[in-house]
Amino acid sequence: MIDTVSKCNILGVGISIINMSQTLVIIEDWIENNNHQYVCVTPIHAIMNYQNNPNLLKIANQSGLTTPDGMPVVWLLKLAGYKNVSRVYGPDLMLAVCENGCKKNYRHYMYGSTTNVLLKLTDHLQNRFPGLIISGSYSPPFRILTDEEDQEIINQINSVSPDIVWVGIGSPKQELWMAEHLNKINAKVMIGVGAAFDFHAGHIKQAPLWMQRSGLEWLFRLILEPKRLWKRYLIGYPKFVFLIIREIILKKK
Repeated sequence: MIDTVSKCNILGVGISIINMSQTLVIIEDWIENNNHQYVCVTPIHAIMNYQNNPNLLKIANQSGLTTPDGMPVVWLLKLAGYKNVSRVYGPDLMLAVCENGCKKNYRHYMYGSTTNVLLKLTDHLQNRFPGLIISGSYSPPFRILTDEEDQEIINQINSVSPDIVWVGIGSPKQELWMAEHLNKINAKVMIGVGAAFDFHAGHIKQAPLWMQRSGLEWLFRLILEPKRLWKRYLIGYPKFVFLIIREIILKKK
């Protein structure tokens, strides 16, 4: 069994010092050892969500992995001296885990988005990875589930015995859902991947690779969805930069 991964504190959030290949090894180890965990992929907006919510911050810091999802997060880790760290981007992680899972016959469950997106997502992944086992999916309503509805979906997920539950309901909802259901759902791993469902289903365009690698994915997404994302990027990101600079200055005093 793999030892606990070291973390680096960024604004109170313990970001796992890790790269993609190490992440895949750890997730496989959890599954093989029946070690129930959840993974928080963590871009800047997730870090900002945690700032004024102690419960969310606790959930992130108790995760099996809190991966560096955004390039600015990776750059901060590298500046701190962690040279082998790399971006563990939710959509890429999903593809990599699905590819590896085919060899091991891992069973996957998809929780989130709309029924139409889930159908397209399942079709895309199974065409890309022949033999991929998707044992079920569920599109939750855009409201809080009743206790009865929640128990029904828990029973449904457990009845198909998935190894991995992919959660695509956005931050912070997915972190709250995974923490709440960690001891209720029998899957070995739950992974919150945000918009990955929509990307792989072809519902939302992904930024070109050069924009992803240069830290400009936020600009691409802002242009596509300005009404939904303007607060996240035009208020949240400058605030993140301010808080990081303030923390650096305070540490030097």
